[in-house]
Amino acid sequence: MTLFDTDRLVFKRLECSDADFILALLNSQGFLDNIGDRGVRTLAQASDYIAQGPMASYAEFGFGLYRVELKTSGEVIGICGLIKRPALPHVDIGYAFLPQYWGKGYAMEAARATLSHAKALGIDKLLAIVSPHNQASKTILLKLGLSFEHYLQLTPEDDEVELYTLGLNT
Repeated sequence: MTLFDTDRLVFKRLECSDADFILALLNSQGFLDNIGDRGVRTLAQASDYIAQGPMASYAEFGFGLYRVELKTSGEVIGICGLIKRPALPHVDIGYAFLPQYWGKGYAMEAARATLSHAKALGIDKLLAIVSPHNQASKTILLKLGLSFEHYLQLTPEDDEVELYTLGLNT
């Protein structure tokens, strides 16, 4: 079922049947370099990742990471959505796309639609975390209107990330 869409993209909830796509995405070089290794190496682990991550978030919060597909073909190209992390005081936006879809404006289009979705849900402040070396993602966040706040570590084991914020009630 389509949750929302743009001119080129359709957003749907991830399901365990998306395990093959999630396995490919989480093990793509871009995901590993910019987001991190989630240790997902099998279809069963990918299915568990979906069930314990996005699907659990839908049940608890009413939102999560969504599958993003091309409107014209139905091909799944990435994920984008809202995440409520225990280590952060507000909801954050997250996205990742298969490398063959980079540089086509899909991440920006998806992030803008997700920002509108967050406003529609009544979220008043949106955060984003990004690896300091991920210039492409930082450019998207700045174009969306988010501002750099400070560096932080979500857990002692994690690398330092940059935190961006945007008030949505203005």
